[in-house]
Amino acid sequence: MLTIKPRAEDVEGQPILRPLPSAQCRSVGPFVFFDHMLETTYEPGRGMDIRQHPHIGLSTLTYLFEGQIQHKDSLGSDQHVMPGEVSWMTAGSAIAHIERTPQALHDSGSRLHGLQVWLASPKTHEQGIGHYSHHPAATLPVSDAMGISIRMIAGNGFCLESPVPVLSPTLYAQVMMQTATTLLIPAEHEQRALYVIAGDMLLDGEPVEPRSLVVLDTGDEPTLSAESESHAVLIGGAPLDGPRRMNWNFVASDPALIDQARAKWAAGDWPTVAGEVERIESPVSRK
Repeated sequence: MLTIKPRAEDVEGQPILRPLPSAQCRSVGPFVFFDHMLETTYEPGRGMDIRQHPHIGLSTLTYLFEGQIQHKDSLGSDQHVMPGEVSWMTAGSAIAHIERTPQALHDSGSRLHGLQVWLASPKTHEQGIGHYSHHPAATLPVSDAMGISIRMIAGNGFCLESPVPVLSPTLYAQVMMQTATTLLIPAEHEQRALYVIAGDMLLDGEPVEPRSLVVLDTGDEPTLSAESESHAVLIGGAPLDGPRRMNWNFVASDPALIDQARAKWAAGDWPTVAGEVERIESPVSRK
């Protein structure tokens, strides 16, 4: 097993922890990017505001534990995302979106806590048509027994299957465990990793550092134990169909696609989000 300690970042004023990508591990199944949006209290008149920005070659999945986010994109989507819901956006060849605290909560003050991940699209879908879907909490399947609750956010596992339209074999599950419970993690997917959000947990008797990503060995079926009330997620799936290049908000199997996307965004030759004027300019290319 490999343990990855996330690096602390700040995204437009929202503090995060980011274990993926790292020098030790570039991807786990289709997951190429993992942001833990840390518990943040926004005073009245403040909130998260990630201005208009582009994507290619990936799907974004936002899942909140607390607070709300307004998602708007160049497809015309305008959705308030609540805790326990899935906001799923597939970029295809070109999409732009914004994510911000809804105006009412911006005015009153609010708290935010959640996760956002990126899943690289298979090569056959990299340059496809963009898509957005919203999945209410009640549509996500849950197994709740013996002090353990498993919610399948996306993909399948533990005899559960999410309605989120993933593009390749995927595992993304939220796991809530009461004190002194145990869970066998099956080898249903070739690549898997555990991220502990809160609580004291053991993997095969060894402590897991909270807010670290533990990449599991292929084929192993370790036992996860909760020494206290605990909260974690499992991610994984089939390996990517080849290496991916990541540059800013772009993911592609061919670096030429990234160069093309950067040039188009810089030139303003990109789909826009209706009603939005401000945008995030691309940083200097780092090749």
